[in-house]
Amino acid sequence: MDSAKKIINVQILNAFAENGKGGNPAGVVLNADELSDKNKLEISKKVGLSETAFVSKSKTEDFKLDFFTPNKQIAHCGHATVATFSYLKQIGLLKSYISSKETIDGSRKIEMIGDLAFMEQLAPKYVEVSEKEDMILNSLGLSKTDLIPNAPIKLVNTGNSFILIPVKNREVLKDIIPDFDLISEISEVFDLIGYYVFSTDTEEKGYDATSRMFGPRYGILEEAGTGMAGGPLGCYLFDVLKIEKDSFKIQQGKYMKEPSPSSIIVNLRIEKGKIKSLMAGGKGVLYQQIEIQINA
Repeated sequence: MDSAKKIINVQILNAFAENGKGGNPAGVVLNADELSDKNKLEISKKVGLSETAFVSKSKTEDFKLDFFTPNKQIAHCGHATVATFSYLKQIGLLKSYISSKETIDGSRKIEMIGDLAFMEQLAPKYVEVSEKEDMILNSLGLSKTDLIPNAPIKLVNTGNSFILIPVKNREVLKDIIPDFDLISEISEVFDLIGYYVFSTDTEEKGYDATSRMFGPRYGILEEAGTGMAGGPLGCYLFDVLKIEKDSFKIQQGKYMKEPSPSSIIVNLRIEKGKIKSLMAGGKGVLYQQIEIQINA
């Protein structure tokens, strides 16, 4: 082997798997302490998934996690966190049901409930985007009549920013034709990961909403399961649509070109009617292990 090359083992896990199937694949690289950001980006590009998590030692928390898409680093990634902690539990590196992660945006708690991994997110921040509503609708091929009445399009942030777009039924959701260039342009303006388009009209019982995530700014045309968007949606359902529950089950990925249904559980921590924080999570199922060669 060329001494200037290095072999990296990458675990591929399907996070938010629905009944053990579907889900959103994420890469997980353990023992990443010696890898530079340049190495991590190269690995993420070669893995070719929407996100890869790199796990290294932390001085303050149980583990340090860095998340990379094929084109840049991001602060948090829900499905890669679920994949990582599910895998750490499965291989015996995580002994407790309470854990934590250090990220470039601070520390977050992790909870394991059986084999489900849950990640802490912050209280929601809401931002008005009404001045760009026509442009947002245009970028999805939608009109105002396709939206849920009296449910505004809003930017919601519980750690990452997403614009939430409530459509009136699952047919509208299924038939969306995204203009990725325009979505990228709007995502730049608002510093978004992407759009989270959803409907409360679901085919399967037990779900509160079904959704689609478009994140072309980060090289993600459409994603099967996005924990950092599921959190904001749980908050929107509670705060804006006034659905009085503290736990929501969200489906994603059902209406992709190649369907990969995912199941995201969002548990809100509510005090005196206000969301203080939340835990979003699901199950990670090991799919395969691959080797990536990089320049040392």
